[in-house]
Amino acid sequence: MLQVYGRENSVNVQKVMWTVGELGLAHHRHDVGRGFGGNDQPWFLALNPNGTVPTIDDEGTVVWESNAIVRYLAARYAAGTLWPQDPAARAAADIWMDWQQTAVNPAIHPVFWNLIRTPEAQRDMAVVEAGREKLDRLFGILDRHLADRRYIAGDSFTMGDIPLGAMTYRWLHLPMEREEAPNVSAWHDRLAERSAFREHVMLPLT
Repeated sequence: MLQVYGRENSVNVQKVMWTVGELGLAHHRHDVGRGFGGNDQPWFLALNPNGTVPTIDDEGTVVWESNAIVRYLAARYAAGTLWPQDPAARAAADIWMDWQQTAVNPAIHPVFWNLIRTPEAQRDMAVVEAGREKLDRLFGILDRHLADRRYIAGDSFTMGDIPLGAMTYRWLHLPMEREEAPNVSAWHDRLAERSAFREHVMLPLT
């Protein structure tokens, strides 16, 4: 059985669990990391020397780094659907998955940390404002991309929607103002029709 290590309020774990839910895979998720601990223990470091979540063990195949896990699960269990067979469609999914990690994640992290995990009196609102401006610009790029397609890689839901979809939920639910992005909002509404998204991503921000 697939073993997933990581706490449910981690957006990176949510990506993996959403993928698991889409695939209907039998699994067991273990609470690891932050308040649960365990990720500094020898048994965990033997799986992932970085001590980070998520990490999976799929019948002896160990994978870490959230987007790598999403790709692995899609390729192994959903070739032709979540994992596009067409190289051009797969490249489109890959581009936006990498963009989520290299552009959106660095911009949203300090905003999320200040607004959600920092006591109000200790928040650095200058950092929040700078991050908000970056996020408005980035989600403007995504909004233009989604102007003529239903999903990230075209008209079908693929692995490319998962990392950005999880981050978009966070962006839309952070307690701050944001520029309107109607195409992003419509795409998010389509994602919210998926039961696995509702179960694993649409959670309180903590």
